[in-house]
Parts: sequence; structure tokens; C-alpha cells
Amino acid sequence: MTATLPSSARAFSPAAIAPELHELKLSDVIRTIPQSCFEKDWRKAWLSVLITVLGVIAGISTIALVPWFLLPFAWFFAGTAATGLFVIGHDCGHRSFAKRRWVNNWVGHITMMPLIYPFHSWRVLHDHHHVHTNKLHVDNAWEPWTVEAFQSSPQWLQTGYRFLRGNFWWTGSIAHWALMHFKLSNFAERDRRAVKTSIAVVAIFAAIFFPTMYFTLGLWGIVKFWLMPWLGYHFWMSTFTIVHHTIPEIQFHPEDQWSAVPAQLAGTVHCTYPQWVEVLCHDINVHVPHHLSVGIPSYNLCKAHQSLMGNWGEHIHIRKFSWQLMTQITRQCHLYDEVNAYRSFQSLQ
Repeated sequence: MTATLPSSARAFSPAAIAPELHELKLSDVIRTIPQSCFEKDWRKAWLSVLITVLGVIAGISTIALVPWFLLPFAWFFAGTAATGLFVIGHDCGHRSFAKRRWVNNWVGHITMMPLIYPFHSWRVLHDHHHVHTNKLHVDNAWEPWTVEAFQSSPQWLQTGYRFLRGNFWWTGSIAHWALMHFKLSNFAERDRRAVKTSIAVVAIFAAIFFPTMYFTLGLWGIVKFWLMPWLGYHFWMSTFTIVHHTIPEIQFHPEDQWSAVPAQLAGTVHCTYPQWVEVLCHDINVHVPHHLSVGIPSYNLCKAHQSLMGNWGEHIHIRKFSWQLMTQITRQCHLYDEVNAYRSFQSLQ
């Protein structure tokens, strides 16, 4: 999968944000999106569940049937299908899957259980990301460290950060999952009861699921049918999320310089992927309308994006997934720079 990046993407400098964007409110932009994009359709919502369930079944069946040398392809397909589980839970977390809160909560917990992802833990932290997108020292999704913070960190922490921002970006969501979602101190007191419930749900699931897998299929069965697809899911989670807000043109801003419309409209990347990935992952990469309003269900994101392109297209960053794009991000976009958006690790030498 290759694509030629536009010349603006090859230049290592942040894109200039039109001054008029700072004067706008999010509601001004949201009003330009057709009202039909916000409407929930239970048929489309449950069709997405059916697509994901069938995709996961197909993936697991393929793992069981193919010869060993085709297992990597089966694992990757199953992991992509499993990403659909998370996307459905993602809609539930934003209350855009169903009209009733209890349906969102139940479906969210059920779809995230096989991923060992505590639903409310993720929901609370992800809401924080939406409110503070690209706000330096506040956003919790792929926020770049400052040079000072990096250089003052212990060597082992510097090594870990280099690891996650470099060629091993695809492990980033694993670190985020493990370090952020099970620690109660990361949550306000008002949210901790819900967070404890979600942690208990995945703990009970794991306590039943993994011993059952072990005694029926053995350790290799756990690796073959769960761990490898789970790593495939995290490859996409890490890739999707780092690309959503990380290209040389997109600047993080200190709180006193931050504005909502530039952050949500011009601070998010619309990246296209192969069609089979888009289908299995329910268009989660149509990310600009989602950041403008989390109330838009995933099955309406494409329609909302087309409307935004007609009204605000000059401010929207468009990319196509390629290894060239990932190389650009992982070789250049490492540390915060107040002028050029990012500095590379090499620039410190």
C-alpha cells in the first residue's frame, strides 16, 4: 500500500490555521452538517454488530483451518475484525449506538470484554481526549513530550518513549490500555464506581475465559486464537490513533493558545485505508466529523465528512494509509516544538 504524499505533507512545518477559525464556535461548524447525520438507526447499528460477529467468526474459523504458514494472514484478518468490536463499543461509549443508555452500557461491556478492555474506564478517558484534543499537557492521546520533559526523564523511560514513538508505534495502544485503564487514581471520584464495575466485568470474563481456553486448547490455543488476533487489533488501534492527530502539519498547543474549532476541525486527520479494513472497522477513520460531534453514529460518518468537505475542506487534512506515511510519522514526529510542531530524536544529537 503506497501513496505519494502531497508536497505540503513532505515539508516539516505546521500548517497555518486560518485566523477566522479561532473566532468560530464548534456549534457554528456543527450546524453545517445535515441533521440526518445525527439520527440513530437501530437497523444500521445492529447490522454493524452482525458484520463484526460474522467477521470474527470467519477470522477464528480461518485460524482453525488454514495451514501454519498462512496463520499470520488469518491472525491479521481476525485482529481487524476484532477491531470492529472496539468500534461498536466506541459508539456505545459516546451514546451514539442506541437511544437508551442501558443498551449502550450493556453492548459496550459485551463488545469490549473479549479485548479485556474495561468499558467505563475507556469511556471516561476517551471523553477527556475529545474535550482537550491536541491541548499540550492535557490531551491523553499521543501527546508529544517536550524536549525538557524527555531529557529530564530516567534513561529507561526515554528508551520506552523512543520505542513507542518509533518503529514500535504499533504497541502504543497496549501501553495505553495497561497503564491508564486499570488505575483508579486516573479517574475522578465520581467516576470510580462505574470504572470499578467495568474492571470487575473484564476480570470475571478473564477468570472464566482463559482457564477454559487453557484446559480445552492449551497454552498454544490461547496464543493462536486470542493473543495473536488481539495483537492485530492493537496494531490497528495504535495505527488509527497515532495517525488521527500526528502528522508534521498538526500542532499541539498550550492551553492559553488552544481553540476548539482549530483543534477539532484542523487538528484531526482523515486517513483512508483499504476498503476491507474500512468495512470491518466501521469507518472509524472518518475522524473529523466524529471530533466535531461524538453524537454522529459511525454509519453516518461518511455522509457527514462529505458535507464538511464541501463547507470546510480547505481546513481538513487528508491522507492515505501507506508505509511512507507511517515512516514519516515515526521518524519525524517525536517531541513537541512550539514553532515547527515536532522535533525528531535525531535533532537532539
